[in-house]
Amino acid sequence: MEVFLQDLTKKFPSRNRRVREDKIAVNHFTLKIPNGKLIGLLGPSGCGKSTALNMICGLEKPTEGRIFFNGEDITDLPPEHRGVGMVFQNYALYPHLTVEENIRFPLENLKGKDRLSKQEMHERVMAAAKLVQIEELMERKPSQMSGGQQQRVAIARALVKTPNVLLLDEPLSNLDARLRLQTREEIRRIQRETQVTTIFVTHDQEEAMSISDMIVVMKDGVLHQTGRPQEVYDDPVNLFVAQFLGTPPINTFSGSVRNGHLWIGEDDVMIISGVPDQEVHVGIRPEGFILQEDGPLCCDLIRVEVMGRDTSVVSNHPAAVSLTIRSIISSETQVDTTNPKVRFALKPAKTLLFSKETEERIRFEVK
Repeated sequence: MEVFLQDLTKKFPSRNRRVREDKIAVNHFTLKIPNGKLIGLLGPSGCGKSTALNMICGLEKPTEGRIFFNGEDITDLPPEHRGVGMVFQNYALYPHLTVEENIRFPLENLKGKDRLSKQEMHERVMAAAKLVQIEELMERKPSQMSGGQQQRVAIARALVKTPNVLLLDEPLSNLDARLRLQTREEIRRIQRETQVTTIFVTHDQEEAMSISDMIVVMKDGVLHQTGRPQEVYDDPVNLFVAQFLGTPPINTFSGSVRNGHLWIGEDDVMIISGVPDQEVHVGIRPEGFILQEDGPLCCDLIRVEVMGRDTSVVSNHPAAVSLTIRSIISSETQVDTTNPKVRFALKPAKTLLFSKETEERIRFEVK
């Protein structure tokens, strides 16, 4: 099922009696989601991700704009007729029902030509349970299950009606780190097996990048960038996207371009072309540093953290925006911890420039 959101806007009335201006949760949002793909809808808390999801499933009505499924306008269609499965953050399982009864519940509400016999419902329920690998838990109640198991029940319940679109609203936020990793891999497996168009809402960028065919980055209700996860990471359109994606986050410096040279503070770090003289934000990915005795970027060494296959060099620089700089280098590279200074050369592909005024990306070439 192809989903097309056309100029979607959602405004909520102001709760402030002094300020009557409406709150814009989603602002002229246009996006085409290809059939059978898993899309990660990503952004900080309050950016409008869940509101966009609620409009797709019909829980919220758009203030402006239209929603299309395979070219059909379903904006005014009731939620129960949209063919959408939804998994909420808190799973919303019925505590007094067993796993089997929870999964079967949506089928019991089918009417008319869609109504199923008890045998058909049982077969559908068992197929959904098998897909999420909980068929041995059918007689348990939610209170007798772990968070990960409850999450699988919620997914099975959403899939049992064979939806055209599956919507997941931060479904992993209540799980511990190890279980999150395991469960997100299961979500990806299930999506590939069912080939159902899936929209996965999260504020965890690592989560979205690991399983999504495409990510959509939002801020303040506005779509900032879409693309394949690695493409968006390597080629962000602005400083917000660059800072939001990446763990550890990108290191940001105040810099300038003067006579074809890129300066970070007092350090002349790179010869570039195609950029007029100006003040800039310089972003350097943690993997963009090369430890070098005569490197042009001179930093104050704080500590060295060995993390197995990698070493994290934590340092500082007068032009750094954040308190510390984190550089990821190979664990085979030895760092002289007796020297209070550490010097780096920079990888041009991992060094990004942004306008000081607009924070939009500035492209450059290296001489």
